Amino acid sequence: MEYAFFEDQIVPVEEAKLSIKTNSFHYGTCIFEGIRAYWNEEEEQLYILFAREHYQRMINNCRAMFMELSYSVEDLISITKEILVKSQIREDVYIRPIAYFKDLALTPKLTGFTPTVAIYLYRFGRYLDTSKGARVKVSSWRRNDDNSIPSRWKVSGAYVNSALAKTEALLSGYDEAIMLNQNGFVAEGSGENIFLVRGRKLITPSYSEHILEGITRAAVIKLAKNELTLEVEERPVARSELYVADEIFLTGTAAEITPVVEVDNRKINGGEVGPITKELQELYFNAVRGKIERYKGWLTPVYEK
Repeated sequence: MEYAFFEDQIVPVEEAKLSIKTNSFHYGTCIFEGIRAYWNEEEEQLYILFAREHYQRMINNCRAMFMELSYSVEDLISITKEILVKSQIREDVYIRPIAYFKDLALTPKLTGFTPTVAIYLYRFGRYLDTSKGARVKVSSWRRNDDNSIPSRWKVSGAYVNSALAKTEALLSGYDEAIMLNQNGFVAEGSGENIFLVRGRKLITPSYSEHILEGITRAAVIKLAKNELTLEVEERPVARSELYVADEIFLTGTAAEITPVVEVDNRKINGGEVGPITKELQELYFNAVRGKIERYKGWLTPVYEK
């Protein structure tokens, strides 16, 4: 049986149900996170990846949305581990924590309501094909401006913007969308940060370009600098740079490290996964399963030994 955390207790997931009158359901005022846990078969251990970083970001985002949660980072990690153990998870799994206003009220505001947290599990698999790479389209939909709905916060209502871009790409025969910001520079994918490779340099939009402050993005920058001694440049990226890049890849908890092999019908690296992307993928997938000792600090083991 699978369990979830709902209304301050762990219950069978089938019992975790919201009323249709719930305030955040109507106004998209939820704050959510996506967290992966990876199963290491040799160690018979399940590792939660960046648990503290995800829950700290969630609490920070909640505070910005006037949601003062009654749970600390350590509380949320403990609850998550309990759900995983009780559900007997011994495979890769996706974890979805979500904070919302539980009040049965119809007013679009952020004050005077009661925030709460729910956590459930999802058998996600691969979000995009990390082996052969993705075909992407530059979207006609622009990324949310920071003075409209900040992309650095994982606010559920903001993802209408992502859904429009992703759907446009899928209906056009592509796998994913690349979104430009209001200034016409590259921001990110519909649900991923983006990196370009030119020579021995990684180039990625900076936080000021209306992007999510990605946790996987930060991990990839660390791997690139520490393990491959690559230069990393964070700056505005013009759309035309996508077409002349040696390699491109997307990063995110769901997307992991997904190569981009085509942009707007222009092949990248001949339509093949590039060598630097492959190296980063190998490092990342070994690190998240606890196979690289120096990155064990990224991981929270679930099962007591």
